Amino acid sequence: MGINEIPLKTLSGEDTTLGALAGKALLVVNVASKCGLTPQYTGLERLQEQYGDRGFSVVGFPCNQFAGQEPGTAEEIQTFCSTTYGVSFPLFEKIDVNGEGRHPLYSSLTETPDAEGAAGDVQWNFEKFLINPAGEVVGRFRPRTEPEDEAVVKAIEAALPASA
Repeated sequence: MGINEIPLKTLSGEDTTLGALAGKALLVVNVASKCGLTPQYTGLERLQEQYGDRGFSVVGFPCNQFAGQEPGTAEEIQTFCSTTYGVSFPLFEKIDVNGEGRHPLYSSLTETPDAEGAAGDVQWNFEKFLINPAGEVVGRFRPRTEPEDEAVVKAIEAALPASA
């Protein structure tokens, strides 16, 4: 099964897949509302605004596995993200990114090595995976790498679909 066919649920509980965003470059991020890295939502939203009309989307997956930093309900997460950071990109249901209960999406994503060649478990909230329009993982950026870091921006620009 390709990454675009893995069953997912939106934050509002609707069945979907990343295939619903097929043809776009995607930056998949495990997010949390009560993390020291939570201000990265600002950069993620700026990327969404800058590249959204060029075939790009950030996609957020709330995760409570790291020090319980995403304890809220779906409604609380949505409200926090929209009112605090003006998040307009899609958010999905809260999932596990590591361990026995790791979501199948992250089982696939974590096979991808980062720039230093290390694959495996997600280190913390706000780890980023870049997927090209063909559904291939083409980049992995660790949590402390800011969304607007030059390496992330260059990778996004390289992954954008060819303009029509």
